Amino acid sequence: MKVLLVEDDASLREGMGELIAEQAEVREAGSVAQALEALKEERFALVVTDLRIGDKGEGGRIILEAARQRLQPVAIVSAATAEEVVKVLRPHEPDAVLAKPFQIEDILDLVERFVTLRQQVETAARREPPREGWTEEAAGVRVVEEPGGCLWVRMEPGVSQGRPVNRGRAGFMVVEGSLEVEGERRTGHQYFYLAAGPREVRTHEGCLAVSMALRA
Repeated sequence: MKVLLVEDDASLREGMGELIAEQAEVREAGSVAQALEALKEERFALVVTDLRIGDKGEGGRIILEAARQRLQPVAIVSAATAEEVVKVLRPHEPDAVLAKPFQIEDILDLVERFVTLRQQVETAARREPPREGWTEEAAGVRVVEEPGGCLWVRMEPGVSQGRPVNRGRAGFMVVEGSLEVEGERRTGHQYFYLAAGPREVRTHEGCLAVSMALRA
């Protein structure tokens, strides 16, 4: 499990990297170009990026857009207020904001939320899905929720809709078949993250997936 850390201040990047490394493997990027290359090469449990990185100060937005396309969660680091960050990034919205100056506990708690989410989804995917309790969410889509918030989703071949279920921010793993989200395809036992808001979801061959919502 790995976190992508994007920060052009070398000393700050080193310090943050040491903290994050207590919970996950870290890949560091000191520029927008390095971050985009990393996103092409690997999938991350979380992308942590400074808002104003880059010559024009627009790097945070560029990285957020790229991570969204790759179905990966993004936390923005900034001295601006959360409201100002959202305004700068609109229509995109980060999955978390780490306000500067931050305490050690703040960054540890941030990373722990997303690492734990992926661990929970991966653990659930190793279990057998429930045999009973399934209900029809939409045409060709059935769901069942287990105690603790684990949600199973089964989609029939050829189904396409805005989203399997409306859960806000959540981690998913395809257990059987394949699922395509706005052109990004995931097959058996591949983890991905869906941010809040509508996303075009489809499956050609049908799929079984398991999901957990990101805790507040």
